[in-house]
Amino acid sequence: MSVVISGTGIYTPEQRISNKELVESYNLYADSYNKEHSKAIAEGTLEALTHSDEDFIKKVSGIESRFVLDKEGILDPNRMKPLLRERSNEEPSIQAEIAVSACLEAIENANKKIEDIDAVICACANLQRAYPAVAIEIQNLLGIEGYAYDMNVACSSSTFGVQNAVSDIKSGLAQSVLVVSPEICSGHLNFKDRDGHFIFGDVCTALLLERENKSTNEGFKILDTKLKTVFSNNIRNNFGFLNQAENSDLNSPDKLFIQEGRKVFKQVVPIVSGLIQEQLKRNNIDINDVSRFWIHQANLSMNQLIARKLLGRDPTAKEMPIILNEYANTSSAGSIIAFHKNHDDLEENDIGVICSFGAGYSVGSIIVQKI
Repeated sequence: MSVVISGTGIYTPEQRISNKELVESYNLYADSYNKEHSKAIAEGTLEALTHSDEDFIKKVSGIESRFVLDKEGILDPNRMKPLLRERSNEEPSIQAEIAVSACLEAIENANKKIEDIDAVICACANLQRAYPAVAIEIQNLLGIEGYAYDMNVACSSSTFGVQNAVSDIKSGLAQSVLVVSPEICSGHLNFKDRDGHFIFGDVCTALLLERENKSTNEGFKILDTKLKTVFSNNIRNNFGFLNQAENSDLNSPDKLFIQEGRKVFKQVVPIVSGLIQEQLKRNNIDINDVSRFWIHQANLSMNQLIARKLLGRDPTAKEMPIILNEYANTSSAGSIIAFHKNHDDLEENDIGVICSFGAGYSVGSIIVQKI
């Protein structure tokens, strides 16, 4: 039995922040911090904050802008985080609301109806509550019969979610599954950290997977999936339900995204390139027969190095689409955005690889073929 990706969808926030705007906000914060702590800085007990820089951001990441749910709160040097209205239990949650938008587009693109969908997997790096599952809320808002569940494998959540959907469909548990990734990354980013305040943006992506004999749309057959995890503390977020029981400081930087960027770069690149090489070899696919690589949109230099290790040369813009310049890092949604926006030109039987990787470390790779 074959499984296909028959539809894709995306929700992009209306608000957008340029590097220039972000840098101006951070530098105002840094000046205020240095003034407030001038005595301690002069005594050497605190380090002064240095200014951020647009050219620095683009050079180290390739990012030029990002979409966010709230621009005002992030750019307020007295706040430096999104300002989102707390919703009542009777209102749709923020994640569920943006997920519904992306799912409806994926369903429409697949030429399907709500009654054709059997399940929802909400796969993303952060969930806004412990329970009830956001996936079940999405299922309810869409009016889908069947089942739904949440899952989190950080930046690999979407590809791990695809693997779960493939397994559910092949086992007969479902005939069609939505994999949706509402990534509100601005909520866990430390905008007071010069080395990381520019990394993330907000978005939501959705994929509809079906049994091939149920699909009525041109799509992509899933030829193979491969997952790998290797434990590392180099990307971490210590926010959790035991924080209060531990008397932990909820405002500590470790309750937001933290990483050892250089170590991540050095360690993740060989893991990802090695996994894709092994997967292609296992499926008797020559690297030169792969038309497209939709790679996790975390860092431009990292993606380019992975592609060079695979191809033995620099990739063309068409071979490895980049969207992080516009969207920034959107966690597990990044490779799916690249896929959503850059697959219409492929021809029948063309082969591509969707790969995401991140904290864990975790890597998920999906080989697809245009049908």
